[in-house]
Amino acid sequence: MKISIIGAGSIIFTRKLIKDLLSYPDLRNVKISLMDIDSERLDITGKIVEELIIEAGSNTRIVKTNDLESAVEKSEFVINTVQIGGQAATEIDFDIPEKYGLKQTIADTHGVGGIFRFLRTVPFLRKLVSVVERKAPGALLINFTNPMSMCMWYIKSISDQPAIGLCHSVPHTVRQIAGYIGLDSRDINFSIAGINHMAWVLELSDGGRDLYPLLREAMENPAISAMDPVRFDIMKRFSYFVTESSEHMSEYVPFYIKNPAEIDRLNIPIREYLKRLERHAKAYEIYKDVYIKGLTYRKSEGEILYPQYFGAESSAEEATKEYAIEIIDSLVNSHTREVYAIVENRGAIENLPFTAQVEVPCIVNGNGIRPVCIGALPTQLAALNMSQIQVQQLAVKGALEGSKDCIKYALMLDPLASSILTTKEISDMTEELFQAHAVYLDEIFNLRAMKGDYSIDNKKGNS
Repeated sequence: MKISIIGAGSIIFTRKLIKDLLSYPDLRNVKISLMDIDSERLDITGKIVEELIIEAGSNTRIVKTNDLESAVEKSEFVINTVQIGGQAATEIDFDIPEKYGLKQTIADTHGVGGIFRFLRTVPFLRKLVSVVERKAPGALLINFTNPMSMCMWYIKSISDQPAIGLCHSVPHTVRQIAGYIGLDSRDINFSIAGINHMAWVLELSDGGRDLYPLLREAMENPAISAMDPVRFDIMKRFSYFVTESSEHMSEYVPFYIKNPAEIDRLNIPIREYLKRLERHAKAYEIYKDVYIKGLTYRKSEGEILYPQYFGAESSAEEATKEYAIEIIDSLVNSHTREVYAIVENRGAIENLPFTAQVEVPCIVNGNGIRPVCIGALPTQLAALNMSQIQVQQLAVKGALEGSKDCIKYALMLDPLASSILTTKEISDMTEELFQAHAVYLDEIFNLRAMKGDYSIDNKKGNS
């Protein structure tokens, strides 16, 4: 069996996936193709993976390549983790909207930053799907690249290739809730549904006991509410807990970031994602020191959060239990599991559009992946989801048709942008973002026919 990881230069995430893979005895004798356009990152990832294989005593084989077609060829599973544009493009996603008065926290899933991150990714998605169809027909394409919903909606619009989207927000949310109410997450039963990064904890129980009263009680503890202020406020106002973090959720709705007092009250971390990228860049320099220069680290440096990745300490790290490897094991070895995945709705949630990409429980075994029908969401939750779905739909339509107007429609309907900016400001901002990202978007929108200079050069994007 062959598994290809596209964007394997995402060192930390690839390492987690391989650690998970090696924890399954029935999946240790596979071939893993690691692909990235950045040879240095790929080399480091390869050395890390080789160490993990030796530690596990596994027969797993790896091959490294910069070529997408050879990586994908004859794969049973293709895992996409690519990020197009890297830090330079991401900074533009923050800087230009902020010039117009629009602040963001993460800007990778919904809203202005999410839409332009999606548009930069579209040409690659088109190429990836084409290669998988030709070189690995029938393979399952597993997407981790954000913005998840728009990427998956686009993939489903251009191909019948089997594909699902995966995110760790559901299990992470359950573990967080368990910490807030003082229980072991393994003892908690739950039902969650909605859209990626805006799914709702519909049921929460411990045996026959409803745990929502405990969560509401925990919310009244200032020390606990301060850990997740926006999510607890959303629960207080809309009655249900949401799966995404406070910093993410704050930019999906119109209530918080437009108000400086709310930013202060809820401690909303403006430009948080850029700070994370800086920490990742520092961590990468340590990886280079360790795996290229041969230096040794045992402790963290400053804000570096990954000391366990170096030397002998790596063997003590536990597997992360991401859904990807659970799904592969279930499909290959007929082990029945319930996982959460991003799939085309097709009635799984009755009061959301048929073609929308929703996050719902799925039963996985040797017969395939079957989404569970949830029924209707509470009306207020469906309305919040729809405020993003209509934007996603227009953004995907714009990408499919090469329509700049559709992108402007999408941004004028975005809850946060429309609460802060006028229609003219949104139009002007959008045009400026098109110009700044023209090197990535020309294939879709024929931007080179436009007048003006481009803000970034034709650099290869980090994967």
